[in-house]
Amino acid sequence: MNMLLATARKTLTLYGSALTLGLTAAFVSAPVAAEETITWRVQSHWPGASSSYKDSLGRLKEVLEERTDGRLKLDLYESGSLFKPKETFNAVSRGILEMGTISPAYAQDKISLAGVASGLPLAFQTPAEAAYFHMAMGFEDMLREEAAEHDVYWATDKVYQTEMVVKEPIESIEDLKKLKIRSSGALEKFLDEAGASTSYIDGGELYSALDSGIVDGAHWGAAQGAYSMSLYEVAKYHVKPSLNVAGTDVIIVSQKALDKLPKEMQATVKDALKEQFWVRTNEYEHKEKVTLQKAIEEEGVEINNLPQDVQDEMLKAAQVIWDEEAERSDNAKKAVEMVKEYLTQLGRM
Repeated sequence: MNMLLATARKTLTLYGSALTLGLTAAFVSAPVAAEETITWRVQSHWPGASSSYKDSLGRLKEVLEERTDGRLKLDLYESGSLFKPKETFNAVSRGILEMGTISPAYAQDKISLAGVASGLPLAFQTPAEAAYFHMAMGFEDMLREEAAEHDVYWATDKVYQTEMVVKEPIESIEDLKKLKIRSSGALEKFLDEAGASTSYIDGGELYSALDSGIVDGAHWGAAQGAYSMSLYEVAKYHVKPSLNVAGTDVIIVSQKALDKLPKEMQATVKDALKEQFWVRTNEYEHKEKVTLQKAIEEEGVEINNLPQDVQDEMLKAAQVIWDEEAERSDNAKKAVEMVKEYLTQLGRM
């Protein structure tokens, strides 16, 4: 009898130990499944040489990977690696890409506010004005609502000035009308209206187009963009005032990809994108001033301040573009009215 009891106790002990080990293994393995690494492919419209490729996209990659403990990784591709820049919005919309960066101009056929987002020419004068319009007056929410109709989460990367570089200074209306300028979006229409000839050229081909004389001038951001793309090597005149100040760079996320993330990770992504706007807007403005001064000292760049009569003619052309953008949709009309109301408050209309 004693032997039978001992055997029974031993069997129960072994069974209990096995059960404990099984439960422990189950509890240990569950978090591993929950913490599976997720990799998003991200196609940029920036060439790898562009300052924003590292400063914006590189920063976002580091922030998201750190704040998700490495659970969300971004696999970055520079402009044209997977799709043409103008195809990125569709790729993200369809969920083929999880994330991308674009200019709003590349989504004009989908987003009626794209022209306003690209920047109404000669409207805002400082990044602070444009940031207030986006975040305090509700323009960013309007953009996000339109993009959501295409399963895209829209997040403006930063607001900053767009300024031209030219090979020869603009000293008269006649000089402006002789120019062939690389441009895009609302600014392309504006410069055409002002009398210049424009064409769109991908960033990767921009230097050679300037160097060979295919174009006489271009805008790629402002000083930082021109410097990082080596445009000052072939175009020594930096034109003032700004063509516009706007949210010319946008981070777009596939809503399908976003919805697949755990809830806390979704919140992390959205918080990081919101923070990105303020960090990059302030950082870009600071670096803009430093870079332009560096270009003047090291590259022999000269500031080409447009004569007042040229500015006056350009403003007339700009207001034509404002009215054209207002006709694109009820949303666009509302946005242009918001801009005019804001400029009236600032005493400029």
